[in-house]
Amino acid sequence: MERRGRVEVVRLLLLVVVVSCLLLGPALAQVRHPLPVLWMMPVSSGSGGENLTAAVFPAVRLALQDLQKQLAPLGNYDIQLQLLDSQCDAAKSLKALFDALWVGPKFLLLFGGVCPSVTTLIARSLPALNLVQVSFAASPPSLSNRKWYGNLFSTAPSDRALNQATVKLLQRHRWSRVGVITQEGPRLSEMKRDLMRQLQKADVQVVSTESLSADVCSSLRKLKESDARIIIAQFEEDSVSEVFCCAYRLNLFGPQYQWLVVDGGSAGWKLGWQVSGCSVDSLLTAADGSIRLQTRRLSNTNTAGVSGRTPQDYQDSYLRELTKEESEVSPLHAFAYDAVWVAAKALSQVMEALKHRERYSVARNVSVSHEKSHKMLLEAVRSTTFEGVTGPVLFRNGERMTSIELVQLQDSSGVSVGEFNTSTQQLRLMNHLLKFKGPGPARDRTLVLEQWQHVGLLLYGVISSTAAVTIVITLTVLCFTVCSRKLRLLRWSGGSRDELLLLGILLSSSSVLVSGLDEALLSDLTYEILCSVRLWTLCVGHTVGFSVLFTKAWCVYSVCSVKQTPTRLQQNGLVMLWLILLDVCVLVSWQILDPLRRVELQQSLQSDSSGQDVIVRLSSERCSSINMELWLTAVYGYKGPLLGLGCFVAWSIRCVQVDHPAVSSKQLTLSMFAVTVFSVSGVSGSLLTSHNPPVQFCVVSSLVLCCNIFTLSCMFGPKFVYVCFHGSELQQPLELRAPEDEEDEQLRRLNLRLKSQTEQLDLEIETISLQLCEESESADCNLKLLNTTRGRNNAGEGRSVVSALICSEDTHSDRKPLSPDDINSPEHVRRRLSVQLPILHHSYMPVIGGVSASSSSLFGSREAFVHHELLTAIS
Repeated sequence: MERRGRVEVVRLLLLVVVVSCLLLGPALAQVRHPLPVLWMMPVSSGSGGENLTAAVFPAVRLALQDLQKQLAPLGNYDIQLQLLDSQCDAAKSLKALFDALWVGPKFLLLFGGVCPSVTTLIARSLPALNLVQVSFAASPPSLSNRKWYGNLFSTAPSDRALNQATVKLLQRHRWSRVGVITQEGPRLSEMKRDLMRQLQKADVQVVSTESLSADVCSSLRKLKESDARIIIAQFEEDSVSEVFCCAYRLNLFGPQYQWLVVDGGSAGWKLGWQVSGCSVDSLLTAADGSIRLQTRRLSNTNTAGVSGRTPQDYQDSYLRELTKEESEVSPLHAFAYDAVWVAAKALSQVMEALKHRERYSVARNVSVSHEKSHKMLLEAVRSTTFEGVTGPVLFRNGERMTSIELVQLQDSSGVSVGEFNTSTQQLRLMNHLLKFKGPGPARDRTLVLEQWQHVGLLLYGVISSTAAVTIVITLTVLCFTVCSRKLRLLRWSGGSRDELLLLGILLSSSSVLVSGLDEALLSDLTYEILCSVRLWTLCVGHTVGFSVLFTKAWCVYSVCSVKQTPTRLQQNGLVMLWLILLDVCVLVSWQILDPLRRVELQQSLQSDSSGQDVIVRLSSERCSSINMELWLTAVYGYKGPLLGLGCFVAWSIRCVQVDHPAVSSKQLTLSMFAVTVFSVSGVSGSLLTSHNPPVQFCVVSSLVLCCNIFTLSCMFGPKFVYVCFHGSELQQPLELRAPEDEEDEQLRRLNLRLKSQTEQLDLEIETISLQLCEESESADCNLKLLNTTRGRNNAGEGRSVVSALICSEDTHSDRKPLSPDDINSPEHVRRRLSVQLPILHHSYMPVIGGVSASSSSLFGSREAFVHHELLTAIS
């Protein structure tokens, strides 16, 4: 019995032990080891004085509650957060951190930190303090230097990722010219500097960078004046309405503009909730089509993460908790939730590693130093990866790898049109969802179309054909002129000067053929050669033609006005040679010192009616040199006065009558005036139309050809008509030509003989005059005798002799009457005059330009000598 009782007692004890184990086992398993963590957070630092901690605390509390429900090893530890108020002051934050580390307990991890100034200072000192910081705010781009800030990790993408997404979007649409406007502030200023570096690296031109000052419209006006079409805006949510209100007033919206708003902190836009002076419709009109780049707050998947919650489930739970706290929604709450999980997983991993070391390592009796624990925690955070409510959580170089969302405002609602993966650096756009105001994406600048101006084929063909016809006509007239030399009546009307005139016309007409060639088809060397050929043919041809006309006009003017001798008339032909040599010297100097080169000329921009953002820039090529204006001034400087002198001379001989059927001074006058008018018109037209090569070619070529045709018509038309209608009269038999030539030779000899007789008569007249004044004692008679001697070589020598005789008579009038037998008596003087005056009449009248004597056979055979001299001058 006793044995049986003892067995029952043992069984009862075993049952109690089993029940106790079953009952106390879960309780023992729920024993959680505390893990102290410093939570640095500004209690009230919002722009409106709101409590940021109160808005984030519900998300942190949800994460701690979810951690308590986890199995081991996460369920074995209790994250205990100790709050430190940073007040967004770097000095106060650093002091509070040192105080907390001094008081204890031993902290391995620092949680939070949303102020950039505080984060920058604390993160730099973390390695010295053996701390690792896990933040849930976007870190400035300056904190990407892992050498200095290697202990800082953030579950929110950095602002640098937003700038990377912006650059990728610009490259996708090939936008290489942008304008940047940034709101003043530490964080946005840091973003702007990083953006400028990335834009420069991507070879994107920034035409203007403006800051949002007190007058927002003035900053936007500067962007418009710089013709910025793609505008990158970086500003806070409270400035959205004011910015787009000014954009509406300045008309900075529509198909010509594209707004890219880079925003990393706001969850959305609230257009119109601030007072801006514009209606909501106006704001929506201005902002419609703008693309906003923002970090993704929640994952777009509907799968549960490491916490067992889906993103939507977490969102609903957070809003319920937030309603109890009566706080506003924080854009950082989801990142704070995942940050708690990062800290818990890293700490639990380190704690489990230390426990394993104490149990199984051979060095279990050696305590692990604080530095060793810090390195283990740092490596654990780096290798942390899990599925959070914001998407996959993983770090690369301390930065969170996530997606940047692209949202376009379409008809007052945001549409997700793409995303940028920071891990793969790839941009994915849903083009079917993108909507632009125009037919496509806005251009980053006004489209400038280069339009080359060149002479059209049709215009060149017409002008060249006209020039070719002019050349053929000139060659025909040249042949006619050569053949007309055999005609005796036309021999005086031309000669070698006519051939030179035709040569000048040929050269100037040939310059037209090389002026309108297409520059694009010619090499640089060929183009420069043609430039020189055109310059030489036009200038030399003009000079040769003008010098011939000027020489002819001057010879006629000399005969009629100056009364030059035939010897002097022959010397006037040297003027033509000097004019040609002067032109050649200037052209040779130009060609050697400053040769013509191909120069590209860009004209002013012109709008194109085909598109609002399309303008046309007219470009052309022309022949030019470095000192083009100087050389043109030199050429015009000596040709202009010559043209004026030629017009004066031609006007002076307009009424000169020449008794020849094929020669007229009026024709010479018209030709000279035509050359002057066409030359001045050509120079003026060339200067006024230099910006338009086709028009310049048409105007200059037309004037050159018209001048040539007019000169041919005036100078050679009457000759051609005369030959056509009087050809039979001019064609003389060969047996008649020899006698006529002999008659001409006899006339020349007679002229020389008469000149010899004239000189003998001059000597006799001088002798008689001396005899008449031999007995005179008056000084007045000596003076008149001197006048008689000086005037013996003039055309009016007869009048001098008469004056001498009168002088002799007046001198002796004061004396007493002479006897009839005296040699100086009036009877003897009358007898001498009756003999001398007829001789003077016959000897001097032909010389001074008079007509032939009454019925004298000596001068009655041919025309007056003056007609011969005029014909010689014109020829």
